[in-house]
Amino acid sequence: MSTISVASQNPVKQRASLAAFQRVFPDQAFKVRGVAVESGVSDQPMSKRETLQGAFSRAANARAAQPESDYWIGIEGGIEQTPLGMSCFAWVQVLGRDGTAGCGQTAVFFLPSEVAELVRSGLELGEADDRVFGRVNSKQGNGAIGLLTDDAVNREAYYVQAVIMALVPFKNPQLHWQPPTQAHWVE
Repeated sequence: MSTISVASQNPVKQRASLAAFQRVFPDQAFKVRGVAVESGVSDQPMSKRETLQGAFSRAANARAAQPESDYWIGIEGGIEQTPLGMSCFAWVQVLGRDGTAGCGQTAVFFLPSEVAELVRSGLELGEADDRVFGRVNSKQGNGAIGLLTDDAVNREAYYVQAVIMALVPFKNPQLHWQPPTQAHWVE
């Protein structure tokens, strides 16, 4: 059984990671362990670049904390102000024991003004969502996307696809992949 270390104690991120691996590799068995590590970025990343750096740092820090695992995953959610409004997304970095690395990103959606204003004032997205929607700890539940879509897509499902995208190089080892690194980022 392969062990996946997810760089988070958040059960949503752990379940999403396991679900993605099970879908991509249905004939293999996996177990997930959460590990609390630093992201090296703000509590609320405010750009694509900062969010990506957080995912990379989390995966690397999970590998350092639990080197006996087979895979390490960093999932970092972030926001960025655009001409269309405040966008919301997450980046995922997966590292494998064999040196393979993959990166994926969630779909992008936009936050309502009520939430965006609270984030601009310094609140993390989860706290802003809780205030606007009258919830408690929504980031360990359905998240902003679940609240805004009435769970047509919840936070776990939202992350599953991005983890699957990050697993593309693992699913296709016969092809040649440029390992994703922060140095490759171009605005």
